[in-house]
Amino acid sequence: MDDVYTLYLIGGADEEQAQFVLTEVGNDCRVECNFRGRRVEAGATDFFEAFCRVRMELAKEGLIPFCYGASLNVYPSAMARDMGGGLKAYKMVLGEHARISDLVEIFSEGADIIPAYVEPQKAFFEEWLATPKPPYTG
Repeated sequence: MDDVYTLYLIGGADEEQAQFVLTEVGNDCRVECNFRGRRVEAGATDFFEAFCRVRMELAKEGLIPFCYGASLNVYPSAMARDMGGGLKAYKMVLGEHARISDLVEIFSEGADIIPAYVEPQKAFFEEWLATPKPPYTG
């Protein structure tokens, strides 16, 4: 598997982009980011985690990739990570259950993206988990 995504970088020069290359070898999911003539890469057990590790390096330069995987209110479920390699995640709303219709591909773009660094995104997910929700009705 070698998928390539070109994404805009929030915090960079106007229209600045980076190329993300995804590679899977056995149980190792790798994300390589090429930007400004440099390369940053990381591996993990799923692509979302590898992407987060790359994002932490980009954050040192004030950069956030513009995609759902770097949106404040988007995070993968354990099943999405285990079964789908973390390539899809749920858009979340505090106080509401995530539904299948809330699933998005982490390297896709949309008008409802809220660009965020890794830690605030994780904190929002933890707040979403802790927030009471009405009984699930399917």
